[in-house]
Amino acid sequence: MADPNFLNPHPPEFDRFLYASVGEDRNGYAVTVLSTLARLGLDPWKETAELVTLGHDGARARLGTLLAQFQDVPSLASDHGRVARDLSQLLPEGRTSGALQRTASTVADGRPGTRGAIWAVLAIIFVLYQMFMVGGSGSGE
Repeated sequence: MADPNFLNPHPPEFDRFLYASVGEDRNGYAVTVLSTLARLGLDPWKETAELVTLGHDGARARLGTLLAQFQDVPSLASDHGRVARDLSQLLPEGRTSGALQRTASTVADGRPGTRGAIWAVLAIIFVLYQMFMVGGSGSGE
């Protein structure tokens, strides 16, 4: 049976955390954890997987450090510790999905999964083969 998250390879357990608000920026727009991590130049899903592996205390400390560096939300300057504590409670724990375990193990190993790359290469070869077969079958009339 096909993986139900094939089109969305990111673990759904991360959604509650990544789409949580960290506050409002200077223009009054809500800023999420996802956009905060991206604006800091981090891969949000990879960073979240790393936070999960740290546990709540380690995640809270790491989040506090990251949020203290983030200047786009003025209220974080004085309140980043409380926000980090609240956000760390939204991280998944206990039994996790296979996608979450793969993402976390990729972060721990430092090696990306190769399954997707293999399928991409096979798809390209198939398309090229089809183009060759269709392009070469014309009689020139």
